Amino acid sequence: MTAGSARRGALDGLIVLDLTAMLAGPYCTMMLADQGARVIKIEPPGGDKTRRNGPHLVGAIRPEDGGFGGYFGSTNRNKESLVIDLKKPEGHALFLRLVKRADVVIENYRSGVMERLSLSYERLREVNPRLVYGALRGFGDRRSGASKYLEWPAYDPVSQAMGGIMGITGQTRNGAPTKIGPGIGDIGPAMFLAFGIASACWRAQRTGSGQFVDVAMTDSVLAICERIVFQYGATRKSPGPEGNGHPLLCPFGLFQAKDGFISLGVPNDHFWALTVERMGSPEWACQDRFATNDSRVANSDELEAHLTAWTIKRTKRELSEIFGGHIPLGPVFDAADIFEDEHFRIRNMLVETEQPGTTEKLTIAGTPIHMSDTPGGVRKRAPLVGEHTTSVLIDLGLTEQEISALREHRVVQQRTTD
Repeated sequence: MTAGSARRGALDGLIVLDLTAMLAGPYCTMMLADQGARVIKIEPPGGDKTRRNGPHLVGAIRPEDGGFGGYFGSTNRNKESLVIDLKKPEGHALFLRLVKRADVVIENYRSGVMERLSLSYERLREVNPRLVYGALRGFGDRRSGASKYLEWPAYDPVSQAMGGIMGITGQTRNGAPTKIGPGIGDIGPAMFLAFGIASACWRAQRTGSGQFVDVAMTDSVLAICERIVFQYGATRKSPGPEGNGHPLLCPFGLFQAKDGFISLGVPNDHFWALTVERMGSPEWACQDRFATNDSRVANSDELEAHLTAWTIKRTKRELSEIFGGHIPLGPVFDAADIFEDEHFRIRNMLVETEQPGTTEKLTIAGTPIHMSDTPGGVRKRAPLVGEHTTSVLIDLGLTEQEISALREHRVVQQRTTD
């Protein structure tokens, strides 16, 4: 799929002022933009520092000239870029003027930054009572509960560690925790915040009253790890690293094939009977030590050894043909496999976007949310630094003379090639 072919989404008309950086905040605003919201990325002079993060296509406009690499390009698609120096009085006043026209403000600064800029939620609400204000921090905002970690900086590995997900990830044989590959400590909170923002906007449209939406990265990871909470609550035993299996289901996890690994999930006795039937060993379903899920969990080492001895003699393709469509199964894919599998093209999950300065396309992940009437999706590439400064300010009510004065005093920045 090529960017631009997607129709407007369900949030068309919603105006979002995006003060976020790194991954968590931009991923949240990306989700809103994918569904049609007009997301105006407020960047500091010089632009968002994550523009420098690669990889970079050969010939593309470099970050020092206002361009961006793959990291920025992926999570800032569908957005407009407006450069404002919020530390200058004129920039502060300009932002308040924009807030009057906006529906949402989202930021992921450390606690207290917006207060020091005199742009707190309480101040912005005076300007626009229907404003929905979203905040995403490592340990939340004091308005919802002042954690002792409130002032601690946090990134993905920190929230993964303290939210519980690392404690149950890793090989059981040595108990060493393992970080989850993708930035789930950023992306999970981003999803929760996007949901909270959409919920608050629905209320604001009906009542005219906005509110403060607070999401903590660490809280979000714990919410994703909900199983460890009820397990410990019931047993007072902390679950440890689970390896590639499941503590409550068996067989449920990774099994070695001749040319890699497959993920096999057998959630109940019905699927177990189908599994052993497809394997040509239906008698396994009747053996006492394997007949029920509880007995399989109790004898998981023996069962998984038997199953692996059978799967390792067959390729991923052969196993897919045996189990596919009958038993929950998936071959373990790497990125090259994903690019080659037609499923992801058919589902518009691989989207080609323009990269200014080169004819090469940057392929980014599409949105997994598909709506019948307002499908949304990737409509346009990420913006260059300040690419939309003039057009955004005109649309939001400023005159050309006002914009010219702001440029002259270096309050805003506009690309000279526009």
